[in-house]
Amino acid sequence: MSDYASQLQEEQQQVDRAYSRLDDIREQTKERLRAVRAAGSHGSPTQRTERDSFATMYEDRLAQLRAVEDRLVFGRLDDVKDNRLYIGRIGLSDESHEPIITDWRAEAARPFYEATPKEHGSIAMRRHITLRFRKVVSIEDEALDLDSAQVSHATNEGTLTGEGALMASLSSRRTGKMTDIVATIQAEQDRIIRADMHQALVVQGGPGTGKTAVALHRAAYLLYAHRQRLSHSGVLIVGPSPAFLHYIDQVLPSLGETGVVSRTLATLLPGVTVSSEDAPRVAALKGDKRMAQVIANAVRGRERVPSTLPTIRVNNMQLPMKAADIQQAITDARRTRKPHNQARETFVKSVTGIMVARYASKLDYTPEQSELDSVRQALRLNDDFRRTVNLAWLPMTAQWMLSDMFAKPAKLRSYAPWLKPAEIDLLRRAKDAPFTRSDIPLLDEAMELLGPDPHHDSDAAARDRRRQEDEEIARETLSQNGIGNGIVDAKTLVDNMNGLDAESTAERAADDREWTYGHIVVDEAQELTPMDWRMLIRRCPSRSFTIVGDVAQTSALGGTRSWKRTMDPLFGEKGWSLKELTVDYRNPQEVSELATQFAHDEGLYVSTVSAVRHVPDAVRRITVDDSALVEQAAACAMDCVRRFVSSDGTGRIAVIADKEIRDAVRKAVALSLKQTVDAKEWSRLTSQNAWDSQIVISGPQDVKGLEFDAVVLVEPGLIAMNATSRLVAAADLYVAMTRPTQRLAIVRTTKDAESMPL
Repeated sequence: MSDYASQLQEEQQQVDRAYSRLDDIREQTKERLRAVRAAGSHGSPTQRTERDSFATMYEDRLAQLRAVEDRLVFGRLDDVKDNRLYIGRIGLSDESHEPIITDWRAEAARPFYEATPKEHGSIAMRRHITLRFRKVVSIEDEALDLDSAQVSHATNEGTLTGEGALMASLSSRRTGKMTDIVATIQAEQDRIIRADMHQALVVQGGPGTGKTAVALHRAAYLLYAHRQRLSHSGVLIVGPSPAFLHYIDQVLPSLGETGVVSRTLATLLPGVTVSSEDAPRVAALKGDKRMAQVIANAVRGRERVPSTLPTIRVNNMQLPMKAADIQQAITDARRTRKPHNQARETFVKSVTGIMVARYASKLDYTPEQSELDSVRQALRLNDDFRRTVNLAWLPMTAQWMLSDMFAKPAKLRSYAPWLKPAEIDLLRRAKDAPFTRSDIPLLDEAMELLGPDPHHDSDAAARDRRRQEDEEIARETLSQNGIGNGIVDAKTLVDNMNGLDAESTAERAADDREWTYGHIVVDEAQELTPMDWRMLIRRCPSRSFTIVGDVAQTSALGGTRSWKRTMDPLFGEKGWSLKELTVDYRNPQEVSELATQFAHDEGLYVSTVSAVRHVPDAVRRITVDDSALVEQAAACAMDCVRRFVSSDGTGRIAVIADKEIRDAVRKAVALSLKQTVDAKEWSRLTSQNAWDSQIVISGPQDVKGLEFDAVVLVEPGLIAMNATSRLVAAADLYVAMTRPTQRLAIVRTTKDAESMPL
């Protein structure tokens, strides 16, 4: 047996030991869960709640143990004294509490990612272990202490290499899911993952630098390091699109974390459905920070003295409603500083009280309280009084208010005097028009100022009241029985009594607009407008954010092109920090250099320093006559299908074209595909879900955040010509060019090539 083979066998024994222990713990947990469930609902309330608590704990543990099955062990650290520390997805110990594997997030595992030959401490060698299911298929060692005995030993065994694990990962075919990088995290990435959570952290990085993976691993690390703080408040992941959220949805579970809320901004408001997108200039207007004042003006506009005021007849007495009465009631209501709909109760009480006092002042005797109560009731039932009160302080929903504002240009002009007439026309729409993605932060702003409709108590408010009552009962129960100082406190007890584990806590958070999170991760953050940021900061008062993006990829007119200009007003100069990722792991050097040069020429800020891989024939340029463009694009796509798309579901290609020619390209690709593959494969490929499709035809902005084995970029000059600005055009093309891991093919007409050399 070769030395390398013997090393494989030795590591297999350790891996078998780890999986055996994992299986044992699973079975023990299952048995404990079965025992708890078998006890049923018998016993005292305290005994039942304790059983519920343990049942939930075992269910959570089982979910975690199942999620870490794949590549459980992936690394080993050897120190200068030949002590070994195995690194894995979670920490496992044997029955004697001796460690088998160490959680990758533990401080002891940090050298696996950050140690270098120059700064390695007591670590002599780092080993990468590659598994296929539960079998060890390869090992690679990196020397850190060149004078140690382990180095010569690894050299003799043929395991001493370098970044093989990373390169193998980068060269593998793409799937519809992002895979974690826990086994190949690089030093600059690890330092960001473990950074302090008590301020906003901005991670700037070019395409392929691992921004998204770093952000997700940081979320997993924070949930590990700050479990108690984040277990009840949760972590929110904000992504740019549903396709992107599908793409990343397996990463955190594979790292043992399931209690995270993933949303796009369009789906952040419970009960509000977005069915369309605004034009870029309309979206920029709605994203302007001054729109917060517009919404405030619209709310205040419904707190006013009506132009005509009635005289109310009560008990044969005429009671005039006066402007001073309404104004006083408005002042009283505003002094409460409650949201509009909640403050309305004070307004109604105040104006009613003034009218009752007026009634009493007209009498020549002191009325009984019962008579005054009767007058108060008569006023509330009087149609003129009710109509006037509604005109003066109208209860509203945010949806009604926003639709009404955009449907009436005169009102919008009065609320937003800074808007030009042409901009008013852009924003104008029918009252029954569907809500757009750009409406969401405006609706959220309105909901914050309006509060819930007092006649329709929100589900969240009712839940809050019930939960407060439940927690009070739980505290009393724990106190009376002398428990609650261990794993079970009042909050945990209530969760478990209600059957709420970490995952359902996340579901509750997603269903509650007023939920505040312990930490928020924002991907493609450069696209967010000032109004988007107001909505997110409202959901994280601690301002603990991980913000990842690339200002060179900004395509939104209201987005960020300078982190400092955006972040300083939000977090203060000292409330945020900036880290840059500089190495392109995704793109071949040829693609990275082409895209970087283009971005520099167009005036974009590019933070990438270098790409790590060279791939022969990574860039192809094809120039054709106008009449042959679509057919050549389809032919090029089929070449990529044959090269990169497999029937096992691996391999992804994207054909990126302007919407002006996209339908024609889509039809040509579909026809060529039918002629290229057999009927079974054609049926399989054309029946895939859009988010999991191996062949994608789209625009540049639809593929943001995603990666493919190959990209066919069709007529880039046309994409630039139809963009809303030169910078947006440059960003869109930069995004399109930097999606592939293996090949970029640029198919264009001669005229297009002359207008924009690439």
